[in-house]
Amino acid sequence: MATRSPDNDDDANLAEAPQDRVNVTVTRLDRELLDAPAAVSQVGEEALQTARQQLQLDETLNRVPGVFFQNRYNFAQNQRLAIRGFGARSPFGIRGIRLLVDGFPETLPDGQAQVDGIDLESVTEAEVLRGPSSALHGNAAGGVISLRTEDGRGLAPELELRTTLGSYGFERYGIRAGGQFEDWNAYLSAWDLSYDGYREQSRTDKRLLNAHLGRQLDGERRIGLVLTLLDQPRGEDPSALTRQQAEEDRTAAGGQAVQVDARQVVEQYRLGLRFEDAASLPGELSAYAFVAGRDFFQQLPSSFFPSLIEFDRDFAGGGAQYTDELRFGSLPARYTLGLDLARQRDDRRRFTVSPGGQRQDQTQDELQQADNAGLFGQIDLDLSRRWSALLGLRHDRIELDIDDRFGDGSGSGRRSFDEASWTAGLNYRMEPDQQLYFNAGTAFETPTFTEIKDAAGGVGFSRAIEPQRARNLELGFRGRWSERLSLDVAAFRVNTRDEIIVVASEDGLNLFDNAGRTRRDGVELALEYELGGGLTLNAAYTWSRFRFEEFRDAGERFDGKRMPGLPEHLLFAELAWRSGSGLYAIVDTLAVSEVYADNANSERVAGYGLINARLGRAFDLGQQRLEVFLALNNLTDRRYFSNVRVNAARGAYYEPAPERNVFGGVRLGF
Repeated sequence: MATRSPDNDDDANLAEAPQDRVNVTVTRLDRELLDAPAAVSQVGEEALQTARQQLQLDETLNRVPGVFFQNRYNFAQNQRLAIRGFGARSPFGIRGIRLLVDGFPETLPDGQAQVDGIDLESVTEAEVLRGPSSALHGNAAGGVISLRTEDGRGLAPELELRTTLGSYGFERYGIRAGGQFEDWNAYLSAWDLSYDGYREQSRTDKRLLNAHLGRQLDGERRIGLVLTLLDQPRGEDPSALTRQQAEEDRTAAGGQAVQVDARQVVEQYRLGLRFEDAASLPGELSAYAFVAGRDFFQQLPSSFFPSLIEFDRDFAGGGAQYTDELRFGSLPARYTLGLDLARQRDDRRRFTVSPGGQRQDQTQDELQQADNAGLFGQIDLDLSRRWSALLGLRHDRIELDIDDRFGDGSGSGRRSFDEASWTAGLNYRMEPDQQLYFNAGTAFETPTFTEIKDAAGGVGFSRAIEPQRARNLELGFRGRWSERLSLDVAAFRVNTRDEIIVVASEDGLNLFDNAGRTRRDGVELALEYELGGGLTLNAAYTWSRFRFEEFRDAGERFDGKRMPGLPEHLLFAELAWRSGSGLYAIVDTLAVSEVYADNANSERVAGYGLINARLGRAFDLGQQRLEVFLALNNLTDRRYFSNVRVNAARGAYYEPAPERNVFGGVRLGF
């Protein structure tokens, strides 16, 4: 924002804001957090890295209101994530949410994303934008998660060795090294993970490398490279259980998971290049380009349908963004204009297997291609020293093309979607450290390649399924008092038409259709309070009411029913104590209310509460640093389900989570 200079005593208070201003970038126009008319949360390195097992994203982002995670322990299906209910339909991975890592998209042009290629060991900052975001980032109705990993900038050269061991055969060994070297910065993080898992057929073996190399070309231009490599030779799938099976043996695998050796094998790379220039033009120019590849094998836990899947994926893209200042008469403003381009190309095959898991007949040979081109613009206008306004517009063209090379080619087809989205916001700075804001906007989600299959039988190309479109209203307050207390409150309503939902699910084969209309109402609250004596309280509460307004499937009406897989109440609380000597103790709790497993709300899944604890100490040994820690998950040994498979066949909804378990680690730095 343009610098505000007070000209009266009342407005002079605005100049007394603390020097440690918090800026956010997930909104695309870099601004101070208290000038952002949107529900944005930030999580810093201390919360992200202190005594963490780093299995999945939920360990650290559970503290963000409005965000709900499932499926931490099934590495073949990937973690599921919902923001304000968007993404809950996904049987695996992420839908409806834009995922960025170091500014590069992890979300594909068709709208799906996976988190298995993220280096959680080196994430230093997370920003979460909650609510429809298509006007900012395109094909996403739920929001945006932006993660940044350590790149070595401004860091004294270091080397760190890490070891973490835990229950159920958990082992992780890692190394981190890098720092600032005059005009150059470099950082490398690499680790090896093996985990037997709590349930039968749930082992995973995984290796990941994340590397940064950058150079400051002069005072206002820089260039950076990022390389990520993932090798997961084995990620087993224990499948889901019926309620009776879960009561008899929670650790058992479901379906035919053991007989067919249900599992996933992944090799993936991503190479990204970013250039920033604030010298050549009046404003600031940034550009990026990337290439990525993913070789994928998956055996689903059944032999009753073609359950062996293979694909080779190429994913590439780039974009540019220009930001500058201007004036409307006496009113200062900033604007940004940009372009995003991406292409996804999947060479996909499918096979039947015998009851023993041996490959048999090929049933699919497709080339799937998705292209996305998005143009966007945003302007931030200072109406006065207290009031500011935001307007954003974006147009996306998305093309999904399937070339069916198997049999008669009946599965071939092409769909094109032209979508325009807008967002508008109004912000009022009440005091130097408080704001009141309002925003409204639209968003869309196209069907993914998985969802565009003909719901009449899971084969062919559906020309009936449509993008879902959402309209959002939001009112929020954000404030900070006396450097000790901060509060963030947001209330929202999202009306969606043609919501894409799961109508049937069986052992990884899922069929989708459009619901008529849905409505999402909710309130989100986040609080941080420094109690004194080294004690800090963090809390996040979400109340949500997500319902079908108009929906009929197979002749049955579900009007007024709750959307399945989503709790009405969600509470996270953490009490952390840190001493000046490096000793720390942290206790957190997560409470989740009941959910329904099906559209009819006939299968109720009880809520649960978890308590976790971490204890550790960091030692300064002069030229070395040593940290040791011990943690207990599920301290009260609560039996609960880490995932509920929505609308699953035969009542196999449940994936049990581990009982009480422990892990501990050592970190040695030089």
